[in-house]
Amino acid sequence: MAGNLTRDEARERARLLKVESYDVALDLTEGEERFESVTKVRFTSTTPGASTFIDLHGANVRRVTLNGTDLDASAYDADKGRFPLPSLAASNELLVDADCTYMRTGEGLHRFVDPVDQKVYLHSQFETADAHRMYACFDQPDLKATFQLTVLAPADWEVVSNSAAATVEELPEQAGKHGTVQAARRWEFAPTPVLSTYITALVAGHYHKVTAEHDGIPLGVYCRSSLAEHLDADNILEVTRQGFDFFHRVFGVRYPFGKYDQLFVPEFNAGAMENAGCVTFLEDYVFRSRVTDALVERRAETILHEMAHMWFGDLVTMRWWDDLWLNESFATYMSVLAQAESTRWTRAWTTFANVEKTWAYRQDQLPSTHPIAADIPDMQAVEVNFDGITYAKGAAVLKQLVAYVGLDNFLAGVRDYFAAHAWGNTELEDLLSALERTSGRDLSSWSKEWLETSWVNTLRPEFEVSGGRFTSFEVVQEAPVEHPTLRSHRIAVGLYSLDGGKLTRTKRVELDVVGARTSVSQLIGEEQPDLVLLNDDDLTYAKIRLDADSLRTLVNGGINAFTESLPRALCWTAAWDMTRDGELSARDYVKLVVSGVATVSDITVLQAVLRQARLAVQQYADPAWRAEGLSVLATELRTLLDEAEPGSDQQLSYLQAFAAVANSEEELSLVQAVLDGTSVPEGVTVDADLRWTLVQALVSGGRLGEADIEAELERDPTATGERSAAQCRAAIPTAEAKEAAWARIVGGRLANHIARATIGGFQDPRHPELMAPYREKYFAEVGRIYQEWTFDQASTFAVGCFPALLIEPTTVRAAHDFLSAAQPPQALRRLILEGADGVRRALRNREKDAASA
Repeated sequence: MAGNLTRDEARERARLLKVESYDVALDLTEGEERFESVTKVRFTSTTPGASTFIDLHGANVRRVTLNGTDLDASAYDADKGRFPLPSLAASNELLVDADCTYMRTGEGLHRFVDPVDQKVYLHSQFETADAHRMYACFDQPDLKATFQLTVLAPADWEVVSNSAAATVEELPEQAGKHGTVQAARRWEFAPTPVLSTYITALVAGHYHKVTAEHDGIPLGVYCRSSLAEHLDADNILEVTRQGFDFFHRVFGVRYPFGKYDQLFVPEFNAGAMENAGCVTFLEDYVFRSRVTDALVERRAETILHEMAHMWFGDLVTMRWWDDLWLNESFATYMSVLAQAESTRWTRAWTTFANVEKTWAYRQDQLPSTHPIAADIPDMQAVEVNFDGITYAKGAAVLKQLVAYVGLDNFLAGVRDYFAAHAWGNTELEDLLSALERTSGRDLSSWSKEWLETSWVNTLRPEFEVSGGRFTSFEVVQEAPVEHPTLRSHRIAVGLYSLDGGKLTRTKRVELDVVGARTSVSQLIGEEQPDLVLLNDDDLTYAKIRLDADSLRTLVNGGINAFTESLPRALCWTAAWDMTRDGELSARDYVKLVVSGVATVSDITVLQAVLRQARLAVQQYADPAWRAEGLSVLATELRTLLDEAEPGSDQQLSYLQAFAAVANSEEELSLVQAVLDGTSVPEGVTVDADLRWTLVQALVSGGRLGEADIEAELERDPTATGERSAAQCRAAIPTAEAKEAAWARIVGGRLANHIARATIGGFQDPRHPELMAPYREKYFAEVGRIYQEWTFDQASTFAVGCFPALLIEPTTVRAAHDFLSAAQPPQALRRLILEGADGVRRALRNREKDAASA
């Protein structure tokens, strides 16, 4: 994110201006550091004679002309990324001629050189406000305009933008302005419909492409040439076709942007970005090695998420970033709905319950929790709000809203909303008004209760039993004193009984929970079952608790007796929440995992549970039990690996999880044998990515060193190999290796993906003792880095290098001492508080675990 535009500045500029069009000409043939950017903007002003500014960051400004008059180029404020525009006319034409900078941080126009063949790849990433790293613009979502792009690029490049190319002109070899000599092509793209600047896009380079068509829509799928053999275009296009059919049916508006290209680009900062007609994805979604279906499912959800944005976000766009949640929550909800109803992933809501909502519950209990409809005074505030509340909690609340108003009424309201606001900008009230009209319900109290308050409620069953039957049954709702809101919840209560070794639902009651206590009269006289499950079917957003008898049923094997996936996933989530909140000890959670993980059929749930079990041992268990806990997990995983169906997703998941907890010499020897090929389980292919997983485990375990890492990189001299090698080097368990890794990290010269990988290896949970010197170093550096680096790189450092592995009161004190002394910007303050809260939670949970020994 370049600059820090405030909401008040944006409102004033939107009041003053109406932007009509951008004509942008880029020359990408002029070297490795910079490119020529010439922008012509046409706009009107409501107040002739007034002044404003246009955004442009990291540029060398050659010439600026406003209405035929040259402006002083030295007026450019490079620090703020702004150029002042004085004395506006009623109708204005602005020309900005500049050289802009290629980025290596994943922001703006990012440049990457493939280590395999030295081919160059560019991609843009403009959300939230980085379009003005590529061209001069009024970079805020409510100043929409048409966008026409012309690009001069090397002759052997593909160039892709929001609209289709109108003409491609072959140019002979010629000398460029800076002495370069090469053949080139000039790409002129058709003007777009009106777009917000953050969803304009450019992707260029030696991309491999696959083309198709569906329902009159030209489709394109792109990746780097060196990944072409791994591109699963058929699956990607299948999901794309299913998505278009679903969204056309439920939205009632055809896809509005002509062609639809999906581009898997290197060193992408996010999962994907909804550029209109030119969607970019993290290229990890091109699977060069064997992956489980969990990752294929995640890719499908991402494809559908970005496609939903074409309507909600691109066709109709938020006025300001206060309503970012509307964009992201809506796309998340609709993508899961589309998966469940139109693809083979019919259990998508089970994944949502176990993955997205777990993310939301964690985020919502941090000291930085915020309402779904957040207050966003400036761009720095929005950058840290791409979080589990904005995406997952918002989607969960929308799911609950659908249960409240009915799916048909919800979709009818959405259709009316699109019809009324197409090509415009909206606020929350616009959507709620449409839903109120179609549902006949007043949503003002719902909005206040769910969108304008923070934290998550906890629901507990409380009952009395006589003669084996309920004589009373209440749902108790709790909220902390800091966030005291008790909400209205539509929930189901499920009673589950063991019969023939199967845990099946024998009764379901649906009701509204309101206030602190809600009586469930329908259950009076019912026989007490083996398990009581609140929020059965996952209708509301709340943490649920299990009574002692129900928890005993799960721990003693009931977790593996469910006949349906969703209640099993809800119980896993409830158990993990209880562990995080210190109501269930880490060792008891591990016992639950060991007793039930073998029967988890949903691969996404399986992988989540295995990750959580490892985290429970490494972060929440009494350190005195840590080695035993790792051994318990490793022993069970070794058994599961031996018994798994050859070639199954479960087998691969068990092997990956075993490598992550292998600690003893015997366990590490097994990892070594798989890597060497001397003892490979039947059905396992030790491909490039699995090799790196095994190498890192052995590096962390002290079995392999720098020479072994270099030898592995020679086997795999790819971008992924370089990233994996960087992570392994930083994981070498010596003080010298950690010091070298730290120097690379704080030096600020690493590309974004290499920096993340290095940080990941540096913070190795197997060796927290090696982090001791870096608590003081972190707090000495984080303020400077946040001030000097781009936001994405600085936040990666602030979060990734926080001394989270030093689970000691000293770490919490150091964090608060830094905040008190440095008084950092609010966004950095938030990240530090979140890190300290994680350590504080781990300290509480370690006490709980030690007391349960």
